[in-house]
Order: sequence, then C-alpha cells, then structure tokens
Amino acid sequence: MLVAAAVCPCPPLLVPEVAAGAAPEMDVARAACTDALGVLAAARPDLLVVVGPAERSGRGVLPEGTRGSFHGFGVDLDVRLGRDAESERELPASLAVAAWLLDHTGWSDAPIEGLGVGEPLEPERCIETGRGIAARAERVALLVMGDASACRTLKAPGYLDERAAPFDAEVARALGTADVAALQSLDAELAYELKASGRACWQVLAGAAEGAGLGGSLLYEDAPYGVGYLVTTWS
Repeated sequence: MLVAAAVCPCPPLLVPEVAAGAAPEMDVARAACTDALGVLAAARPDLLVVVGPAERSGRGVLPEGTRGSFHGFGVDLDVRLGRDAESERELPASLAVAAWLLDHTGWSDAPIEGLGVGEPLEPERCIETGRGIAARAERVALLVMGDASACRTLKAPGYLDERAAPFDAEVARALGTADVAALQSLDAELAYELKASGRACWQVLAGAAEGAGLGGSLLYEDAPYGVGYLVTTWS
C-alpha cells in the first residue's frame, strides 16, 4: 500500500556540479526536494520505488545498485541507486538526478528500486503500473521525478505556448492536493505537445494512490528557464 510520495523535478541542473556557476539559482528547488525526501523517510516504508521518465534504453525496472552518471553533461560525477549489488543497467538522466538527491540526503531507510517510464505510455497502462507498485509491499513509498511543461517562455526549450501556464497550474493543483482523479485524467496528447516529461510518471503515482487516502502539500512551484518545476509531498 502506498503510504507516502514525493514529486520532484528532474533537471540535471539540480546537481550543483552540473549547474556550476548557476547552482544558486536552484537552491530553493533543491531545498524543497530535500524536505520532500524527509517526508518519505518519516513514513518508514518497506520499499521505495523511484519513478522517472526514460528513453527506450532506460525503461523498465532498475534494481538497487544501478549506476548513472553526468558525464554527458561534461561533469565527472557518478551516482548509484541505493547501495546494494551492482547492475549492468544504466540509470536514465531523471533517475540519476533522483539517485543524487537520495545520496545527498543520506537515504538509508528502505530498499530502493527504480522504474524508467516511457513518456508516450498510455494513461491506462501508467495507472495499472501504479496499482502494481502499491501492491509490492505493506508500506510503499514513491519518489516521482518529472517536469511540467517546457513551453512557459519565449526562451523555453519548447518556445512559448499559451496553453502551458494553465496546464502547469492544474498539475500543481492536482499534485498539491493529491487529486488522484484529476491526475488520471490528464490529457496525454496535450502533455506531449507541451513537453511535460512528468505526465506518465504522475499517472503512475495516481494509480498507486488509489484508495490510500493521502493528502498533498505543494512545497515549490516555479518555471526557471521556461520549464515548470514542482515539488509536492503526499502523506
């Protein structure tokens, strides 16, 4: 059963070594993520599942011990999901950021498993995947990585789209209030057009949270660099 969840954005810029001179610009978001992981630890889960968007090569279950790196961003920094046996798989960027956050906060409270989710995954399959995760243990926690729209400004990766701000506002409301039904009904096509990488992962969360009766709290909402970043907790 799902007992707690944290939703965090997944830009590599959250990692100070990657952000370099721009690192202070993400200090508030980074602190909110740290607080969110504290909520997960306080829930004392039997299993933590980390969910993040992934390209085809990084999709599927990723066992504890899977390594990732930020070499592609010009930084000689390696991370690992948890501290157990090695895995030949490699973490997608979103889960590498999650691994850094977990290491940064000293996570040692429960076994960890990763799940890379393809952004085009249909809502029904996302929801069903979430239900399966919630049934994995008596006390399950989720760390859900993913960004909102990338079309908030003229200089955003997806350029300016007037639909982006309303979309992000509804996502923030739904995540901040643990509105499972609203997340399950998110428009996958619109999310794709707005380059919202978190849509599928949020719907995995919505499936896992069915019947759990959790409440939500919005810790951070902003759009630096024209991309919507949200940090929320469910408990």
